[in-house]
Amino acid sequence: MKNDDYKDNNVLIESLKNGDEQAFNYLIDTYHHKLCVYANSLVKNVYNAEDIVQNVFIKVWEQRTRLKPDHALKSFLYKLVYNEFIDLYRKNQSLFSLEKSYHDALNSVIQDEDAESFQRVLNVVNKEIQNLPPKCKEVFILSKKEGLTNIEIAEHLDVSIKTVEAQITKAFSILRLSLNEKIKNFLFLLFAKRKITMS
Repeated sequence: MKNDDYKDNNVLIESLKNGDEQAFNYLIDTYHHKLCVYANSLVKNVYNAEDIVQNVFIKVWEQRTRLKPDHALKSFLYKLVYNEFIDLYRKNQSLFSLEKSYHDALNSVIQDEDAESFQRVLNVVNKEIQNLPPKCKEVFILSKKEGLTNIEIAEHLDVSIKTVEAQITKAFSILRLSLNEKIKNFLFLLFAKRKITMS
């Protein structure tokens, strides 16, 4: 089928429903840049915007059999981007309050501790990471030490995004249980950034 045929909304939807990868590539080529511009206007962050758009295309492919002929794909895609933005905003709002409380706790600890003590804390956390279940540890390290996005990890390990998210959540749960109260205060800020350095 020629790319021009995909310009017909119904043909494109039917092709996507049938698992036509060429149609999916056409969809990405046509809308990726436009959706990134729109997402960036919402989140004011190029990297987050790209993550949002990648999530949207993954969802479209995973749920392609649910597409209906009366779906206006362009409007549908923009709506999905907006929904992803809202989800991200809600997560960030809940994380912001957590970050502030951990930041206050961390500051109070650092004032009383020297660099050597801080390194000891890092070593304890790193040791516990090594004790995580194999798959859990692999995902957590790829995310927090190698700096890969959840989408990149999912593609690398050939698993779903939900699996990646579940493993990261599981890792945090295990670490919180295995670390004492004082060291727990470091966890959030330690892993707040995508990539960290822990020798």
